[in-house]
Amino acid sequence: MSESGLREEICRYGRSLFERGLTPGSSGNISLRLDDGGWLVTPTNASLGFLDPARISRLDSAGRLVSGDKPTKEIPLHAALYESRGSARAIVHLHSTHAVALTMLPEIDPRAALPPMTPYYLMRAGETALVPYYRPGDPAVADAIRGLAGKYSSVLLANHGPVVAGDSLEVAVFATEELEETARLYLLLRNLNPRYLTPDQVSDLVQTFGLDLPSHHDHDGHDHG
Repeated sequence: MSESGLREEICRYGRSLFERGLTPGSSGNISLRLDDGGWLVTPTNASLGFLDPARISRLDSAGRLVSGDKPTKEIPLHAALYESRGSARAIVHLHSTHAVALTMLPEIDPRAALPPMTPYYLMRAGETALVPYYRPGDPAVADAIRGLAGKYSSVLLANHGPVVAGDSLEVAVFATEELEETARLYLLLRNLNPRYLTPDQVSDLVQTFGLDLPSHHDHDGHDHG
């Protein structure tokens, strides 16, 4: 797809996410990694519902602004995820209500923020890590992301929101939506003793669909940040 087409795609998905209430006001940001190593990224203080394709920030491979408006302050977050997830070509970061709420619950496992509730959660979002709270734009969040060693494509930032990588913008958006819906299910069912997928059912999904789940290639529980 041409760069102009990618700019339009960012605007189209941004508007869709905004109009369905998945990231309010001027919250959230989207980035795409280009073939030359540079990025397209949504500007700072820009609503995802009202993006102008011509004003989207264009960065070079060193992260310097080439054209467009000043980029989101979450650049360190995006950079760390691209760096640690070599297959990532797009990243979506939202302030979606149920995913943010999930990060504040005391029982959440930072290595698996959600249990295996549905097959499509595992197929699209995989397992989800939870990293501690950092001030928005704090470069230290990049170290926390790097500490996950590229094992997770979906990460929750405590008291802040989800950040999800994919090998295309569509994949990243759909995974982010699946994560939000699964967080919503978790909150609806919390303390009701619901049935989750069994280990055998999860293993069947891994084998059938070739899923890359951290718990299925790293059983020692170490090096998750």
